[in-house]
Amino acid sequence: MRSTHDPLLAVMAYLALTLGASETLGAPPPPRAHGPSRPEIRKIGTLDLDMVEATPVVFKDRLYRFEYVRKDYKANTTGDSYFRFIDVETGEATPAFAHGYDLGCAYAEGDSIWAFGVDQWDGSKIAAFRSTDLKHWEQHPALELPGWGLFNTSVCKAGDRYIMAIEVGRPPEVVGVPFTNHFAESSDLRSWKLLPEDRVFTKERYSACPSIRFLDGMFYMTYLETKPGPRYETHIVRSKDLIRWESSPLNPILVAAGEDRRIANPKLTDEQRKRIAGAVDRNNSDMDFCEFRNRTVIYYSWGNQQGTEFLAEAAYDGSLASFLQGFFPDRSVGVRRERLR
Repeated sequence: MRSTHDPLLAVMAYLALTLGASETLGAPPPPRAHGPSRPEIRKIGTLDLDMVEATPVVFKDRLYRFEYVRKDYKANTTGDSYFRFIDVETGEATPAFAHGYDLGCAYAEGDSIWAFGVDQWDGSKIAAFRSTDLKHWEQHPALELPGWGLFNTSVCKAGDRYIMAIEVGRPPEVVGVPFTNHFAESSDLRSWKLLPEDRVFTKERYSACPSIRFLDGMFYMTYLETKPGPRYETHIVRSKDLIRWESSPLNPILVAAGEDRRIANPKLTDEQRKRIAGAVDRNNSDMDFCEFRNRTVIYYSWGNQQGTEFLAEAAYDGSLASFLQGFFPDRSVGVRRERLR
């Protein structure tokens, strides 16, 4: 999710106001009279306020929620950003780590859990953090791209290598229309190498907040699109080579709606609930997901995309494979293919 000082969002917000855009944007897409059914995303409700980027991850048979805690998060008294994990069953938080890093994501494999973060907002360096107990962390320099402005990341395993999707905001010659997703690869999760520039999605329009997975020889990636209003909605694409991309005919897959305001955290105060009830909702962004006990757990952010933001939970009652593949039904229904730079 972008912040209030983002010039692109400032322009879009100004246009929205001058054109008389409604402050209650975000109705779900109308039901289809004919055609394939979509995997049903069941919105559970809001978990927290002023929390945006979160990754669900299974580590040692327990479900955790990785959180990037921003400086202005109300309960953050450290004066700096940091990362942490929440044990979803108990609600307990792990000790904070990666102080001063921004826009993180998490990945777990075997006895290790990894987190990746940018050295600063719009920074050019990504660091990798590794732990076996969620308490003690080792840090490695992962990738440095001088002159680039880096934001959200997402990591998956693809055969014998790992792939990282990286949201990039600058420079113009590698981004085109901000924001754009480039890709890097690694053999060990510690050191990363940027893939050739033709591995990109997409220079032609805003495409932010990636979450990437690999399944049966195919990369699946959710990302954020912006539409007139402005409003922000999550779409899904897939690719065999990270060059040619296929867009789901069922897009968008996640849009702002009244269900976002449901209360999923009973510990929220009356004042917090008032903020939720009165907030502008034009955005469903930063979607991330994993499978846990044959259920796809989903976290996402909603709000106005200009600093008023909430963390919410959703679910798909089935496997991650059926969730991802369900958005790409038989080609006879007319899947749109696109090659995007």
